[in-house]
Amino acid sequence: MGQAALKQEVDTLREYMKELSYQAMRTEMSLARLSEEMLEFKDEMRGFKDEMREFKDEMSSFKDEMLAFKEESQRERRSMNKQWGDLANRLGTLVEDIVAPNLPRVAAELFSCPVADLFGVRVVRRFGGETREYDALLVCPEVVLVNETKSRLTDAHVEGILERLAEIPRVFPEYADRRAVGILASLYPDASVVRCATRRGVLVMGMGDETMHVLNPEALESGG
Repeated sequence: MGQAALKQEVDTLREYMKELSYQAMRTEMSLARLSEEMLEFKDEMRGFKDEMREFKDEMSSFKDEMLAFKEESQRERRSMNKQWGDLANRLGTLVEDIVAPNLPRVAAELFSCPVADLFGVRVVRRFGGETREYDALLVCPEVVLVNETKSRLTDAHVEGILERLAEIPRVFPEYADRRAVGILASLYPDASVVRCATRRGVLVMGMGDETMHVLNPEALESGG
């Protein structure tokens, strides 16, 4: 090989080395930029994670506040219901204002009677020279619901309503073939009276969180 050819090959090799060095430098710079971008992305993700943690904490605080608000609202509603019931009791309108509006619901839930044949408050019945008055009366195709509402229930009221139920066929002969069921109502009946009524098959209604509800539906399965 001549000197000129050798020189040309050396020059070519130098150019190749320069290009290789240039490409290596570009690759290194690209990797450096990529490393910086990845570091920035990592920082951004860390910031996003911190923001999500803060958001989670805020949502947890909001949930606690809503729970406290719900509990406070329930307490206020119970307090208002109690005040309303006490006022109605004092005014003598407990039957009309609180008890009677719940009887159709009780008939639907316990006796599958969505529509009553007869429903009245302060019902007066005259028969054979006698008179009977009922706080509320609701008649369904299969049952007659007789309500008595008292400011304070006693065991004597249980016996009293059983006597009134026994004479329903005589007072209302048109309903003689229907089962007569007694419903005693009071804002806050004593548990002992509820137990007595349950044994005798008499329903008892009392004030709940929202409105009046039956305290002893199992009484329907009792004798008496």
